Amino acid sequence: MRIIDLLNEKGINLIGKPASKEVIIEQLVALMADSGKITDKEVFKKAVMAREEEGTTGIGEGVAIPHGKSPVVKDAGLAAMVVREGTDFAALDGEPAYLFFLIAAPEAANNLHLEVLSRLSTILMDEAFRARLIAAPDTQTFLKLVDEKEQEKFGVSKAAKSQETVRNYQLLAVTACPTGIAHTYMAAESLENKAKQMGITIKVETNGSGGVKNQLTAAEIKAADCIIIAADTNVEMGRFNGKSVIQTNVARGIHKPQELIEEALAGKVPVYSGGAQNSEATSGTGQKESVGRKIYKDLMNGVSHMLPFVIGGGILIALAFLFDDYSINPATFGSNTPFAAFLMKVGGTAFAFMLPVLAGYIAMSIGDRPALAVGFVGGMLANTGGAGFLGALLAGFAAGYLVVGLKKVFTKLPASLEGIKPILIYPFFGILLIGALMVFVINPPVAALNAALSAGLNSMGTSSKVILGIILGGMMAVDMGGPVNKAAYTFGLASLATGQYDIMAAVMVGGMVPPLGIALATTIFKNRFTKKEREAGIANYVMGLSFITEGAIPFASEDPLRVIPSCIVGSALAGGLSMFFGCTLMAPHGGIFVFPLVGSPLGYVIALVAGSVASMLILSILKKPKTSESDELELI
Repeated sequence: MRIIDLLNEKGINLIGKPASKEVIIEQLVALMADSGKITDKEVFKKAVMAREEEGTTGIGEGVAIPHGKSPVVKDAGLAAMVVREGTDFAALDGEPAYLFFLIAAPEAANNLHLEVLSRLSTILMDEAFRARLIAAPDTQTFLKLVDEKEQEKFGVSKAAKSQETVRNYQLLAVTACPTGIAHTYMAAESLENKAKQMGITIKVETNGSGGVKNQLTAAEIKAADCIIIAADTNVEMGRFNGKSVIQTNVARGIHKPQELIEEALAGKVPVYSGGAQNSEATSGTGQKESVGRKIYKDLMNGVSHMLPFVIGGGILIALAFLFDDYSINPATFGSNTPFAAFLMKVGGTAFAFMLPVLAGYIAMSIGDRPALAVGFVGGMLANTGGAGFLGALLAGFAAGYLVVGLKKVFTKLPASLEGIKPILIYPFFGILLIGALMVFVINPPVAALNAALSAGLNSMGTSSKVILGIILGGMMAVDMGGPVNKAAYTFGLASLATGQYDIMAAVMVGGMVPPLGIALATTIFKNRFTKKEREAGIANYVMGLSFITEGAIPFASEDPLRVIPSCIVGSALAGGLSMFFGCTLMAPHGGIFVFPLVGSPLGYVIALVAGSVASMLILSILKKPKTSESDELELI
């Protein structure tokens, strides 16, 4: 951490006046606050004064370097002041002090302040340099003098350091979640912010819905001490061979960034060795990844690639019904007019890719690229054979492990045939075997099960469907984007494929309630929340209306025992009411933007409002009003 990176013009005063030690420190703390590094001046001043009681930080030669570590420090920083007349600071040599540097370090920054203190002491040993700093006419000159001296002593200019950090980060990270919308970026921000507080350099690659952003380069990977993979879906792993790698879930990246960073720097992380996708993966604790988590990641890899087809195709199909004329021919409703027929054709084509893509990318997650074609064929056979969503899931896993088995069977082939394995041997035998497996083993019983399930859902009375809606709605709020939430959402997607549109309606309304309930609570019951929470609550209106349940995660993380039950009750109520009013939805995503496609829209709005208000009221009852003092404490 370089001195020049911690200083800014707002934190420098070149016309300080002689005063007592306490007043000087108070002025330096005010400069630190002006530069945006601390959230509470009084708390930080107490930390600095406590350090002074242990022994003076007036190091002599006209220099004093007070410092403090505190949780109110947002980012490591420096403040500087010049008192040209000199002032008593109880220096070790008994002489007046002219130059003051205040160091602020976060509580979790380990020995950051000692590193900065060492650098400052080194460059301030030069008497001529100290004199130039004291005589500096403006803050720009002061900063330039510090930069040049630091370059001279440590051999790296600010510009060169900027170039170097493009390649030489201490840590690298990759974040990814199945939908690539919220968790991916929340984990990245959490890791970046905590690393900054700890004085650690980090670069985080996000594998989101819009593709890979901030991609790690080969040079950066080579130079890094450790790589953190916080992902609930598979990422490209072959590039990390031979590096220390922590693999964990995305939730740990959001909630426990400091724990991950400290583990990564401890030097005990196992070295990764594996293929591009599949490996003997290790968890964040260095243990082999559990079977359950491996299955979940493989499944989510399929779901994440499938979603764009489902969402795009599903909305187009729903629009085809919206713009069609039922009276022309009820039997072909959705394709009666040319425009509706166009929407139906395009949407239906996209939607038809749902099951092959799901199976293909599950298979690829298990057996790497050679398994992709095998999985696609298995998924298509599930689609045409009536096995549907469940059949495609089984096809994906079967195809993946078939290819893994084929790789082992053909390991003894001559090296000269290595090149034809992925383009001839694996596709031929893989497709042949998955075809036989689907046609003769998987499709018949699964198709029968699907028919029975569909008949059972169709025969359900209102009360039974309400109970189902309550369960699915509540599941959407249990972990807000985690495995339970994804299980309910996946069930909704599967139901779309069988024409059970009321299930998708209950799932989506249940997922919209948590952020909306919290947003309403922060607006109406302001005294239950800190200023920071109230500001974050505003964004939850947008997230809730957009069906991004993850907006509620920061609140649930801070106060899970109150927030999560409130959200579950509200979401369950909304899901049950959606079923009670007979609401339907053919679009698998979109929130308020697809409300025109909802069947029984008034009932749907009532369900959403009722669930959100219920969450708000329960939360307001469970959370106690905050005093102004406790409000400030939570802000820091």
